[in-house]
Amino acid sequence: MPTTDRYPLQFPVVALVTSAGGLEALTEVLAPLPAGLAAAVLVSQHSSPEHPSRLAAILDQRTALPVRDARNNDPLVTGTVLIAPPARHLLVTSQARLGLIDTGALPPARPSADLLLATLAVTCGPRALAVVLTGRGSDAQAGIRAVSHCGGTVYAQDATTSAHYGMPGAAIDTTLVDQILALPDIAPAILAHVENHQPPP
Repeated sequence: MPTTDRYPLQFPVVALVTSAGGLEALTEVLAPLPAGLAAAVLVSQHSSPEHPSRLAAILDQRTALPVRDARNNDPLVTGTVLIAPPARHLLVTSQARLGLIDTGALPPARPSADLLLATLAVTCGPRALAVVLTGRGSDAQAGIRAVSHCGGTVYAQDATTSAHYGMPGAAIDTTLVDQILALPDIAPAILAHVENHQPPP
């Protein structure tokens, strides 16, 4: 297991990745999280690059955490939710900042959960938590392999509470998911992860 302090990000980062049915799932996960959460939260939901997204504005009304679209070169900060904007892949850079790159044409899925999770894995190591929520397709499989390889943690939504089981099911098929959780159980599990992965005093 890699040691935590070799990684540039010294606080937990939670990446919520989803596709179809994601708004309801994201609402249920984010609503119970407290203001001042001692972790950064990143959200990537597949969306059309041709239309503006109101995801950040909607979620900002449904959680105590501030929510906004990510901007290129944003620093990662605790207690804030940053959303991947349409037509841009969201990356975590070696300077522990966010990078946005154009998605180009399909495939791959966009924004790509795989790209987000793989870059998060190599900058956050054991403090990375990938949460695969409802969605079609298999995006996130490669990303969770990277998270697991770097000592991070992976949760997946269960079949019963997923509107679409493609993404969670594909994640579970890797056999690298640490916990398979019903949707109402994900927020408490995130809080436990954050509590257990704080930097040393």
